[in-house]
Amino acid sequence: MNASRIALVTGANQGLGRALVEGLAARMGADDLVLLTGRNPRRVAEAAAEVAQLPTTRGQVQGRVLDVTDTDAVDRLAGDLQQQYGGVDVVISNAVARVLPDESQSERADEFIDVSNTATHAILRSFGPVLRPGGRLLVVASSLGTLGHLDPQLHPLFDGASLDQVESAVESWRSLVHSRTAEEAGWPRWLNVPSKVAQVAAVRAVAAERRAHDLAAGTLIASVCPGMVDTATSRPWFSDYSRAQSPADAARAVLDLVFAEGVDPVLYGELVRFGKPLPWHDGAPLVEQDRMLRP
Repeated sequence: MNASRIALVTGANQGLGRALVEGLAARMGADDLVLLTGRNPRRVAEAAAEVAQLPTTRGQVQGRVLDVTDTDAVDRLAGDLQQQYGGVDVVISNAVARVLPDESQSERADEFIDVSNTATHAILRSFGPVLRPGGRLLVVASSLGTLGHLDPQLHPLFDGASLDQVESAVESWRSLVHSRTAEEAGWPRWLNVPSKVAQVAAVRAVAAERRAHDLAAGTLIASVCPGMVDTATSRPWFSDYSRAQSPADAARAVLDLVFAEGVDPVLYGELVRFGKPLPWHDGAPLVEQDRMLRP
């Protein structure tokens, strides 16, 4: 990537997002800019100031207020960066809504889907066109995002789907959740599973359209699974954290993908965990998790 690189991380006030910003700022140069984004102006300003003052920071760090569920705001920011800098070099979509195991899945569905899926679609649509040659556009997802975690009857909704078709499937699922008929249609109760599958499917859809051009330009679009990370969002869901990584440790493999020389075609458009692609059709429905949750 060229000098004066521009990097953007969403959901970056704390946890993995904050660690990604710190890692980018440490690995980039003095003429490069890392944009730390979030919804809360105070938290964004404080986090950006703290990262800027770290002894490891080499690049410039700025905070930008961004509500990723506001598709117009996402599009405006992409346009502003295109106009001001001629595009962006690194985009990491990391925003996530926190849902606790004892909360109603249906009552939290809109916020969760908007932050995880509507935002992913907006990032792909708005920042894909302004990604510079040799750039990186990564969506932080999960190993739960492989297709096999859904009931087979739902696979055609996402397998080989376009971004518009993925978006339509997500909105259909949302409607079924609200009408309390999603489980009858084969959808799991746990919001996280369809959401992650849809995120990965959306990335695959965009990558399929751009593959030849991006590989020739050394550009990477992919989803990434950082593995189990010890954060406030994930901790309530697991009883055994003996193998959990710190946010800084989890960020390292993602950043290695950002700064890798060239693009491995095997990774392009795939769900990547620790530098390896996860097979799209792997996985099995997680029945026990559904039994533990409120509908």
